[in-house]
Amino acid sequence: MPNQVQQESLAAQAAAPPPGDVLPENYETALAELEALVTTMEGGSLSLEKSLAAYRRGAALVAYCQQQLEAVEQQVRVLDGETLKPVGPNGPDADNGDSA
Repeated sequence: MPNQVQQESLAAQAAAPPPGDVLPENYETALAELEALVTTMEGGSLSLEKSLAAYRRGAALVAYCQQQLEAVEQQVRVLDGETLKPVGPNGPDADNGDSA
């Protein structure tokens, strides 16, 4: 459990998102920031203004994470449909209609 100084530091970070609401460089960073925001907001130590700023930042992070997940899902669909084919017991060039 974070102490009072750590909570205040988290609160300050939550209330002061990076200039221009710059999104994280990857999904994992966004998720970690979102988890920290949730923890801070659940602590109840933020003022109304800081809570609103944290909520807005969290909403932007959620949208970013959803977008990243959708992009990966699309890549998996492409791989599944075009590259990943069932392979028979005799290799990829074996005729699947023959029984051995």
